[in-house]
Order: sequence, then C-alpha cells, then structure tokens
Amino acid sequence: MVPDDRSHAAALTAHRAVLGAAGGDALPDRPWQHAGQPPSDCDLVRLAAWKASETKVDPEVLTAGLVLISAARSELDQTEAALLFAARAAGVTFQQIGAALGLGSGQAAQQRMSRVLARLESRP
Repeated sequence: MVPDDRSHAAALTAHRAVLGAAGGDALPDRPWQHAGQPPSDCDLVRLAAWKASETKVDPEVLTAGLVLISAARSELDQTEAALLFAARAAGVTFQQIGAALGLGSGQAAQQRMSRVLARLESRP
C-alpha cells in the first residue's frame, strides 16, 4: 500500500467512525454477516441519507455518507458479480439474466457483466 492508499483508507475509516457514532454501530447484524462484523458501507450510506431528514442533521454525517458512496458502489459491484457468477454456475442463461436485470438481451447481460468486472479490477 503506497502512502496515498493509506491516507485514503484512513479517511474512509474516519468517515465510517463518524457514521458509526451516528447510529451505525447500533445497526443490527444482517443474516449474512458474521457476528460483530461492522456495518457495510451501503448500510452506512443509507444511514446518512436517513439522518439527512432530521432537522438538525450534523453536516459531518452527510459528508461521511457522501465520501462512502464510492466504497458502497464497490460493495454493490462485488455483490452483483457474485450473483452473476452464481447464476451462471446454476445454469441461468445470459438471456434470463438480461430479463432479470431489465436488459434487452443476453448480449447486454454479458456486456454488463464485463463492465462490472472491469470496475472491480480497476479499483484498488
């Protein structure tokens, strides 16, 4: 990890701590999480959006949510890739995947999978 990566990771950790203190630490575990696992960035971003409706929302909470959007997108890409691979392994055709994703064709589903994998490969 180069210093830039370390400072970026430290910033993400600090923003996660802000949202943890704002209620993220009290979020219940999801059934797919190991006990004691911290909340996902997706959950923390949702928490920040929910907190935004409060009259006296802490701007630091909103900023933390905005900073974590990219990390949450990465989590979602990982989840989508896992579902796509699982679907293919279970014999689901790209045509069926395309229909499930609201895409026009099996080719569009293949292209989507390629884009998701490319985004994951380009992230640190």
